[in-house]
Amino acid sequence: MTTTLFIQNTTTAFKVSLPDRAPMNTEEFYRFCQANRDLRIERTAEGEVIVMPPAFSDTGNRNFNLAAYLWVWSEQDGTGLGFDSSTGFTLPNGAVRSPDASWIKQERWQALSDNQKASFAPICPDFVIELRSHSDTLKSLQSKMTEYLENGVSSGWLIDRQNRQVYIYRPNQEPQVLDNPDVVNGDPELPGFQLPMAKIW
Repeated sequence: MTTTLFIQNTTTAFKVSLPDRAPMNTEEFYRFCQANRDLRIERTAEGEVIVMPPAFSDTGNRNFNLAAYLWVWSEQDGTGLGFDSSTGFTLPNGAVRSPDASWIKQERWQALSDNQKASFAPICPDFVIELRSHSDTLKSLQSKMTEYLENGVSSGWLIDRQNRQVYIYRPNQEPQVLDNPDVVNGDPELPGFQLPMAKIW
């Protein structure tokens, strides 16, 4: 058995194999994340661990703006909870993913136990946003969006800052591509949510 780590630098991810080491179980992965709090860490459904550096300052600012706009809408709407980019969720396929921003319906969140909420909660968000940074490939983020859909996401946005495009993902549909939009609208999944893009580009 071999544990595989993908370590992402500023331009790409590279793989490190640890021979004779079985893939981390859930508890081991949790402890690994606790011991490396300054890193952004995800795990694929196959048990591969992806280690990413902290976000660059400009990406961090855009992530902050994303979360702020989602929080304001979520507070006004009152039907669910928003989460920032530091949050990890355990998807039904076993992957642990951390969207740049996400939202979950209140009744689904409340159905979890306190212990589940205090871990990488075993739930797939209803809505996710992924913001492409300089270290992300478009292909890898598109694959991640497909994975979210396969695990229960109702709507997801992939924001490609480099090309000033937004991909809108919904189940059983081809992604809708918006070229250089001024505003992205969350209807009908997130009624009334609007994301002004001036502070995101």
